Amino acid sequence: MNDVQTVMTTFALVAGLAWASGLRLYLTLFVIGLIVHFRVVELPAAFDILGHTWVLTASGIMLAAEFFADKLPGFDSVWDAFHTFIRIPAGAILAAAAVSPADPVLVAVAAILGGAIASGTHVAKAGTRALINTSPEPFSNWAASFSEEAMLLGGLWMMIQHPLMFLAALVLFILLLFWLIPKVYRAMRGIFRARNMLSRPGRTNAMH
Repeated sequence: MNDVQTVMTTFALVAGLAWASGLRLYLTLFVIGLIVHFRVVELPAAFDILGHTWVLTASGIMLAAEFFADKLPGFDSVWDAFHTFIRIPAGAILAAAAVSPADPVLVAVAAILGGAIASGTHVAKAGTRALINTSPEPFSNWAASFSEEAMLLGGLWMMIQHPLMFLAALVLFILLLFWLIPKVYRAMRGIFRARNMLSRPGRTNAMH
């Protein structure tokens, strides 16, 4: 592997793990742990701890909890809100772990980049799911949840097997975030404004 390929592979790992953490942290930890445990591919030594039996057990338990929590309309948004304080730092840590610890500047850059990517992914996921939850039926929620899981597994596979393709797809995803996040924000603001108007005593009395 030449230097350019090494840089691209490392960058794909940095960006991919941050992206995956913002989407589904525990699934990401569990999959990377399995890859390390069974030595499917060689990953940086910093990830060896994820392949430890007890760590795999812990990430597997949290994966099961998140799998069901993410399928419950309304509760999934509570879960997402709580994990704002977990997914984003975890994305920064995993991104930093993907680069050589011998260069602290590179570690810091990877952590900053990872935190930014994880933040954008998390905000888009949480906002989109909150909008979906305004619908009373659960099927759209389930479809979104399973789609996220499939996208994450496919993304991790592409990150490892075809890093350049993954980076190209990630660029498109980031461009989509720039388009999507303002629209989600405006939609959520409109929903809250409508709910506040309906909850005003004067408005309620006028309707009666």
